[in-house]
Amino acid sequence: MDTRPSDLTVSAFIEELASDAPTPGGGSASALAGAMGAALVQMVVALTTRRADAVEVEDDLRELELAAAGFQSELLQLVEIDAAAYGSVIAARRLPRETERERELRRAQIDAAVREATRSPLTIADRADAVLKLAERLAPIGSRNAISDAGVAGLLAAAALRGAALNVRINLPSLPEDEPLRRDAGERVDELLIGLDEREAALRAAVAERLG
Repeated sequence: MDTRPSDLTVSAFIEELASDAPTPGGGSASALAGAMGAALVQMVVALTTRRADAVEVEDDLRELELAAAGFQSELLQLVEIDAAAYGSVIAARRLPRETERERELRRAQIDAAVREATRSPLTIADRADAVLKLAERLAPIGSRNAISDAGVAGLLAAAALRGAALNVRINLPSLPEDEPLRRDAGERVDELLIGLDEREAALRAAVAERLG
């Protein structure tokens, strides 16, 4: 892909996803879902601060807004970082391997590229988990007129977490067996996914209760 994902229109980005080009792929899509979740948190916070009784939760709302803005920016950057990381894997696999020296260099390049292609979705998963936590905190205090948006924010974050976890796991077998990241990334993903079903269910229930 010649154009950076952030420079594309929404429709153009979707078209790139639908094409046979390897990037952007599921990792970038997961990062974008997380960024949209963070943006919705900011929107609900902005709408909530207009309420007369918002002063009671003013500190919480300010904290949520600042955190969500930071995660939105980082996840948008990760849309590009993930695409670039996997692009490097593809480029490394296309390197010549006629001689022993070329094969050694190619192997080293592949290993380095796969490490980065594993770290980027791992970071996406971590940030998506953080966005979900923001949505969980917002659901009980956000404006009832926008409570559905708080729910969507959380569900998008959960989807981003699940998607990024898949992209971590698909890369793990390509890492050297003695590579610490192979173990550490797998364990971290497992930790992030613990209780995710229950968290989603609790968020939906909290939103449904406030919807009446």
